[in-house]
Amino acid sequence: MTQLTPHFSLDELVFSSTAQHLHIDNTPDAATLQRLTALANGLEQIRGLLGQPMHIDSGYRCPALNKAVGGVPDSAHIQGYAADFVCPDFGSPLTIARAIADSSIDFDQCIVEANTWVHVSFDPRLRRQTLTANFGPNGATYSQGI
Repeated sequence: MTQLTPHFSLDELVFSSTAQHLHIDNTPDAATLQRLTALANGLEQIRGLLGQPMHIDSGYRCPALNKAVGGVPDSAHIQGYAADFVCPDFGSPLTIARAIADSSIDFDQCIVEANTWVHVSFDPRLRRQTLTANFGPNGATYSQGI
């Protein structure tokens, strides 16, 4: 197991039960590995803010995996910049996203996904964009703010 930071390993940022089930090789290339290290560093800042362990639901997705899970074609997950996570010991996804938005952590996007998980990305643009996603019969819709 390759440890990227004290609390986040490469294994947990590339693991996918969907990839295992569909026999998709979700191994990142060298450039993506560098971005995953930057992602892990950002996640370390969030873990420090929350003061609790986080559970990563989805990190890196190769294009085939991203398509298999219904991700958007330009997803930050494909680049290795994004992770979806929960931290039940801290609070709900909405509470977590508000804490991140109110912090001094530089992030690109922080999205509350139907109050089920938090999506955070560390794309170098670092826009500090906050969104709320809702899922309906026609897919996801996004509104500004959390």
